[in-house]
Amino acid sequence: VASSYNNIGNAYSDMGDYPKALSSHEQALKIREQSLPLNHPHVASSYNNIGNAYHNMGDYPNALSSYEQALKIREQSLPPNHPDVAGSYNNIGEAYRNMGDYSKALSSHEQALKIKQQSLPPNHPDVAGSYNNIGEAYRNMGDYSKALSSYEQALKIREQSLPPNHPHVASSYNNIGAAYRNMGDHRTALLFYTKAVQIAQEVLPSTHPHLQLYKTNFEAVQQFLSLGSFLTWK
Repeated sequence: VASSYNNIGNAYSDMGDYPKALSSHEQALKIREQSLPLNHPHVASSYNNIGNAYHNMGDYPNALSSYEQALKIREQSLPPNHPDVAGSYNNIGEAYRNMGDYSKALSSHEQALKIKQQSLPPNHPDVAGSYNNIGEAYRNMGDYSKALSSYEQALKIREQSLPPNHPHVASSYNNIGAAYRNMGDHRTALLFYTKAVQIAQEVLPSTHPHLQLYKTNFEAVQQFLSLGSFLTWK
């Protein structure tokens, strides 16, 4: 029965109905806590799913406490370098980032990376995901050169492990563009934004928010550069 509620919760999540997802996952948790040991990995999964629902609803403090509960159980019941433990650190990092606590976000993502490096091949896409998240934290903290090197590390792995037109490759190009833009190198930023838009136009629907974001970034930098050259010419 718990797994049915869990599946229903996942289906609601996929549909974007997060309040219904939350109540289904809470129902699953209730049943699991009655029928399983309290430190069972399935109990942790329910806390994690509840955290995801809160996160998607923008309730980051409740997401964080659910993720922390999941981590606590996972650290008791799983090997220390288990991918689910890394997943918990990753989710905690994202909750902190959305709450504006970038230094805690950074240390959580670094912890996730450390575990992934112990348990996954070096060019695994999940390792790239951690480098990307570390880059985001550095960029939020205003340390653009460290952000850039983390983003470049993510791109390198993604180019080795994913198809060349994968959406994650486009995302890496966009992020590298953003770091260059933050550092004031608009010409290089434009090159990376162009690549992001080209890939996204191939593989994403025209209304996809990521494609819209990449186009907005591209147009803003293009406008900045054309304005700059106009002023120079004058």
